[in-house]
This record gives sequence, C-alpha cells and structure tokens, in this order.
Amino acid sequence: MKKYFHLQQDSDGIAWLTFDTPDKAANVLTEEALEEFDTQLVTIAQSHPKGLVIQSGKEKGFIAGADVKAFARINSPQEAQQLILRAHDILRRLEALSFPSVALIHGFCLGGGLELALACRYRIASTDPATRLGFPEVRLGIFPGFGGSVRSTRLLGHMQAMSLMLSGRNLAARQAKRIGLVDHALPRRQLKNAARHLIQHQPPGKTPPLWQRLAGSAPLRPLIAGIFRRQVGKQAIQDHYPAPYALIDHWRKHAGHAPAMYASEARRVPELLTGKTAQNLIRLFLLQDDLKSLADSRFQARQVHVVGGGVMGGDIAAWCVVRGLRVTLQDRSPELLGRAISRAHQLFRRKLRDRYRIQDAMDRLIPDHLGNGLGKADVVIEAIFEDLEAKQALFDDIEPRMKPDAILASNTSSIPLQQLGTGLANPQRLIGLHFFNPVAKMPLVEIVTTEETPDELAAAAGGFVRQIGKLPLPVRSHPGFLVNRVLMPYLMEAVTLLDEGVPATDIDRAARNFGMPMGPVELADTVGLDICLSVANKLSALLHGKVPDNLQALVEQEHLGRKTGRGFYEWRKGKPQKDKSTAEQNVLEQYSDRMIMRLINEAVACWREGIAADADKVDAGIVFGTGFAPFHGGPLHYAMESGPDRFFSKLQKLEYTYGERFAPDKGWEELLKEP
Repeated sequence: MKKYFHLQQDSDGIAWLTFDTPDKAANVLTEEALEEFDTQLVTIAQSHPKGLVIQSGKEKGFIAGADVKAFARINSPQEAQQLILRAHDILRRLEALSFPSVALIHGFCLGGGLELALACRYRIASTDPATRLGFPEVRLGIFPGFGGSVRSTRLLGHMQAMSLMLSGRNLAARQAKRIGLVDHALPRRQLKNAARHLIQHQPPGKTPPLWQRLAGSAPLRPLIAGIFRRQVGKQAIQDHYPAPYALIDHWRKHAGHAPAMYASEARRVPELLTGKTAQNLIRLFLLQDDLKSLADSRFQARQVHVVGGGVMGGDIAAWCVVRGLRVTLQDRSPELLGRAISRAHQLFRRKLRDRYRIQDAMDRLIPDHLGNGLGKADVVIEAIFEDLEAKQALFDDIEPRMKPDAILASNTSSIPLQQLGTGLANPQRLIGLHFFNPVAKMPLVEIVTTEETPDELAAAAGGFVRQIGKLPLPVRSHPGFLVNRVLMPYLMEAVTLLDEGVPATDIDRAARNFGMPMGPVELADTVGLDICLSVANKLSALLHGKVPDNLQALVEQEHLGRKTGRGFYEWRKGKPQKDKSTAEQNVLEQYSDRMIMRLINEAVACWREGIAADADKVDAGIVFGTGFAPFHGGPLHYAMESGPDRFFSKLQKLEYTYGERFAPDKGWEELLKEP
C-alpha cells in the first residue's frame, strides 16, 4: 500500500503529520489519500497530543488540490456526491479535534488543499514567491465542495470569501494574511517555531468585520447576489459557464446556515461536475498537464539573449526576467531599447509589486545593442520583424558568436525553419519558439521542429519553455505552424464579413456569443493588422482566395490597430470604441457559423497532416494559443461531441453558398470514421 502520511511526535508533545505522496512531485487529495488521512486523524486523536501540525514533504507545494483525474472518471452525480460527503466527514473530524491544529503552508495550497487548511484552527504561510493560496474550482466548472464555501465565509466574511471563490484567483502569503485567510505570513525558516507558538499559546481566532458578517444576513443576500451576478456577467455567460452562477445561488439561499450549505455543496457540485462544461474544462486541465510532461526538466537556462527590442522581443525578454533569468536584450540602437525597458518596468510593477524584487528584475534586464551577451547565453531568441532575408542575415552574424551548446531559436510566426536555417553552419541547431501576444498572458509556446531536429534539442527547448512557466506544444514546421494556420482563416472570414458591410461590433458579438473571449476584429486590431496581413499573404494558398482588400488598404494607410490608435476600430486609452450591436440572434449565428466552421475545418486539416502529434494536441494548441472557447473543450472535441456529420454537412452548405474557401477538408472523412 502507498503511504501518503508520516507521523512523528516531538518532545513537546506536538504531533507532526507530513503529507508526502510517493513518486509524485505534488500532493493531491486522492480518495486513497483522504482515507489514509482519516485513519491518521483517528490515531492522533487517541494519542491526545498538545497539538497537530500538518505539513508537506514536497519542496514546491503543500497540497495542489483534489484529484482532477478522478473527476474525469466520475460517471454520475451520485458517485460524485459520495466522494464529497466522505470528504465532509473527514474534514469535520479534523475541525472537531479537541486540541489545536495548524496547517503549515509552503508552495501551492489550492482548491481541496485550501479546504483542508481551512478545517485547521490556524494557518501559517511562507512568504516565498512560490506560495499561492486560492480556490481555482470555477476554472474547472465547479465550486468548492469539501466545505470550502462554509468555512471561507465564516472566516473571511461573505463578500471577501465570495470574491475569492468567484474569481478563482491565487493569493500570495501576505495578501492572504491581509484578508485573514492565514494567521501568519513568515519566512520559511520561521514556520515551525510559529506553529509551536500557536499551539502553546492558542490565541483566539480572528472574526471578520461586522459589515462582512452582515452581508450574509437574509435581508441583504438577494441584493448582494444580484451585484455578484452582474459582476460575473461581465466575464462569463451563464449558459457557457454555469459554475459561478450556481455558487451565487448556493450562497444566496443558504449562507450562514452551515448544515444547509454542506447539503447544498453535496447536491450542486456533483451536478456541475458531471455536466458538459466541467468535463470539457477538466479535459483541458489534463491536456495542459500532458503538455507539461513533454519537456526535459534537466535543461535549466541561466542567461537568455533576445535579439529584437520590439513589442514581442521586449516582452519575451521581460517575461524571462520575471521568471528569474538574467537577460540581455539587443537591438540596433540604445534608443530602440528604451521603449522595451519601459514596458518591462510596467510588467515588473504589475507582477512583482515588491520594490526590491522590481529593482532586482531591472538589474537582470540588460540593454545590449552591441550583442555582448551572445557568448554567455544558454538560449538565444531571434524576435525581429517577419522577413526571411533579414532573419537569415542576422543568423549569419550571431551564430559564430554563440556558445556551441546554446539553443538558437526563432520567434517566427509563419516562416518554415527549413528556409530560415539554410545559411547556418549547423541548420539542425535552429528551433522555433513561437510566443503569442501578449506574452505575459498567453500560456502557449509552439516548439517548431523539422524532421532533422534532434530529439534532445526539442526536449531541451521544452524544458526552457517550462522553466519560464509556459506550455510547450511541439509542432511540425509548415507555413503558419498550427495556431496561426488555424486562426488565420477565422480572422480572414471576419474581415470578409466586414468587406460585405457587416458592422465590426456584430461580428465580434457573434464570436463572443459562441464563447470566444475576444471578437476576431478586436483581436486582429490587437495583434496588429500589419502582422495579420504578413501572415495572411504567406498563407494565401490555404485561404482559398485573395486577402480582403480592406485589410490591405488599412495597412497601406498605416492604420495598424491598437498600436497606432486606429485599425478596424478607433482606439482610445488602449480600448476599442464600439457602437452597440443590434443584430438579431439568428443573424449572429450565421456569422459565427461562417467564422467558426473555417477555423474547425483548418484544424481538421492540421490533424490530418500531422502538424501536431494528435487531435488532443491540436485542441490544446488552439485553446491555449488562441483562447478558443474553453468550455467547448477544443475545436476537434467540439466537432466530435456535437456530431462531425452535422459539421460536414454544414460546411458543404457554406461551400455551395460562399465558395471554395469552405470546401470540406478530406480529413473530415477520417474524422467521421473515428469511434
């Protein structure tokens, strides 16, 4: 049998229970682990210690949460309900101990892990930057079900707890201390002494402010629930993401009455968990884990050199610094680097917040217009403008100055590596690392390879991508790779609709109604119309027709979108100026069909051609690289779940009406044969 927990009792009579899942990097509350935890609690209670400290044996985390893989295997609400009721019993046992209990938190304490910590009398968190506490359940299509909605509202107050659960955001230790989620936020070396002090002195627990407690009173709950619904409605449509609305309803009906809240958790969470939205979001969570497993964790870069101080190059450099690396940033002159350094400082302030960490980050970002950092870098990333000859000339200059074992990568968005590497002394050392804009927010990086790329280079590149906190997706070198190739027909169909006189706001609203986080017209303006035109021209053969004239005209007039203040929209203070959309729902559905069907059709073609390893990788790439409506589970999964024959026939009708660009890819025939 696996042994998840190790129990020791010290000379002061304090029991130390260490959670350390064998052969795993993180602790997860599997059903087996929960049962062993319950057995340990019975044993500890019988020994009558002065106190209990629950800690992790893992270097990087306390408890990462409940067992998401098990969630994917649950077949019925009744099965999920049994799991939740059992977890309720176990955590009530922890809460009811006659002696004080302390959760000693370092690293991730999320979801079910935080729910376990809340059942302890006290919580102490490490101030290490790796420590994060939160309820990410809404991102999986559910809400806290192990008693978290009961204990968090009681500890934090209703408004604070609901905000934490509805947002799914993570808190650093000091943030958690400010809102009362933990009792102390301390350096890691002080955690054990602080735990002993709490057990020996047993200070009274803190209560939330009166106004936080009053917010849960019966007369005020309907009013406050309405406020919550309006706030959530700005981010998520109820039909697409029912979990936050279900949480609000659960709170509105039962807040302040613990037995009713426990019963409601056990009823509502299983309904959500076995629904289509949650199962699709869980599928994406597991696909994300699959991408993480593709990297070689042994590769660890110390220094990175980025060539190109524009938006992409500067943001790649800044992100690498945020993740702890030393970075030299090269461009033609110091003046051109000034803007990149200024943008980086804004990112550091937003992400790091502490002035000492911000200054440390600025010290590790080094302007280097002469390229002196090339010879010291473990990874060199080219991020200049998208021009084959310019990139080849750059490689001729930098290759002889690099370390022999350094990774040479291009951030090209569409040019095949076979063309880029023709002038290199060793073409096999070139690999594609294609980041997406905005770098700080988009989780995916395409790792572009050819048949000649060594496996160890691809694995090392994946290791670097994981080192900087991104998801590596291996793709075959082909014009547009995966993400841009699938995205471009979707964007071009939106531009064609504009050419036909359809208002931009109607087009964007149609896409958002489908579930896209941003409409395609706004997305094109955000990416930059010059970049869209460049990629579209390179992929023109795949678009089955010429690039729409209106896109070409705007670029010629230097109306490039957000970065110039005007594109398809006018932009003010970073926001597009939009008229109200008035189109009927059935008309919007026709627009979304035209755009989404082209996207899915191209995804089928990429699957057939093996641009990514399999259908799951195609889906992961499109969701994490474009933001394709996550609750659908990915374009191919959506097509299969909805019925591929329906999509195939719809494409044929669109082809008949609008022409060759809707011609069904031959891959649909293979997809229809899939079980």
